[in-house]
Amino acid sequence: MKIASPRRRTGEIRAALTGANGGFGRTFLAQLRSTPDIRATALIDPDIDGTVAMLADLGITEFETADTPSGAHAAAASDKTALLSSLEAIDWDSIDVLVEATGNVPAGAAYSEAALDHGTHVVMISKEVDTAVGVALAARAAETGLSYLPGDGDQPANLLRLLDWVSAVGLDIVAVGKSSEYDLVFDPESSTVTQNGECVPVADFAALLALGDDVPATLERRAQSLSALKRRAAADACEMTVVSQRVGMPADVPEMHYPVARPSELADIYSTREDGGIRSHDGIVDVFSALRLPDEASFAGGVFAIVRAEDPATWDTLRGKGHVVSRSGTLAAIYWPYHLMGVETPLSIYAAVDGTPSRNPRPTTMMAARAQRRMAAGTDLIVAGHHHEIAGVDPVMITPAEGTAAYYVLSGTTLRRDIAEGEIIAVDDVDGIDGRVLGLNQAVQDV
Repeated sequence: MKIASPRRRTGEIRAALTGANGGFGRTFLAQLRSTPDIRATALIDPDIDGTVAMLADLGITEFETADTPSGAHAAAASDKTALLSSLEAIDWDSIDVLVEATGNVPAGAAYSEAALDHGTHVVMISKEVDTAVGVALAARAAETGLSYLPGDGDQPANLLRLLDWVSAVGLDIVAVGKSSEYDLVFDPESSTVTQNGECVPVADFAALLALGDDVPATLERRAQSLSALKRRAAADACEMTVVSQRVGMPADVPEMHYPVARPSELADIYSTREDGGIRSHDGIVDVFSALRLPDEASFAGGVFAIVRAEDPATWDTLRGKGHVVSRSGTLAAIYWPYHLMGVETPLSIYAAVDGTPSRNPRPTTMMAARAQRRMAAGTDLIVAGHHHEIAGVDPVMITPAEGTAAYYVLSGTTLRRDIAEGEIIAVDDVDGIDGRVLGLNQAVQDV
């Protein structure tokens, strides 16, 4: 049975979704069937046919294709969802909240800027857009009394919600983060580890299931055993940059640590180096690769906070109840082992309309691009693939420096000079940066 929500009803909320024909879009639209106070008045995606097919699969029939604002307005006025292929066709008078999910920085920046210009709240699903121009968009929203929020259901917003709770309780936070997208599943019978369908042999890996006395050494051996698997992704750095800009915590190392860890080990692993862990100082963001056995529950791309266990008796009691406390008894891990994509996003829409206070991003951290090898002038930098990565460069989280290009600002550009291995790419090193994106990105200098 469904239990009625206790939240204050504000009347019907009219939402528009960009990048509608995608995995997130489907989960979001499916969930709206259970949140009747939120209505999708517009779905925007160049692939109209694909969007129609998705709606048919969901059993949604009340929609109408439109190519002008007047057509979109007429569809919304007749309680239908307008299917649009471009920004120019949007009727902003029919929209209270824009949910931006294109994952495309130039397009997402244009949609978001237009929404704010028309008095429309923005829920930002596209973390790529947020890391490139989110600081400027949030500042513009604040100036006009509008909401600009990361979307619940993805790790950044979920981690920020967890941190709000931990902070409200009064716990002292030393590290925060998330697991990478896919678990590492170790099968002792076959001596293999599987990650997202890719299976690698791992002889003697059973001996590495326990951390042992030398935690860094065990983590290094685990990493070496799994070196054939791709565990680092631009998406992870992107999500942690979104969080870092809102809480002021940097990455401990530019690439983040990515320890191969069982959830029960997090408090020990994120101890300081002096105490046998990997952390160099308090207040960091990081990502770990979740290791489990086939019959153990998944971390499901969840989020965590490492806090000080300030009263030993309290935390010894909690350890007995199954909570993750370090062997020293000085740290504990609090975590939410899930992120539910569009299923949770209605929470952000409610928060946007209600004006719920949120953490605004600041230009304290940037996600930059570091060359993996020498790159020749004329090389095209193209964001591609499931993880939205640029071939030949590593995403790194660094302190912003004048002239350095944010990773996703480089989307669709071409190198104008040779780049040495290990070099961070600058704005002046490329041609073809989108003018709107560059303007918004450079505006953060004044925020």
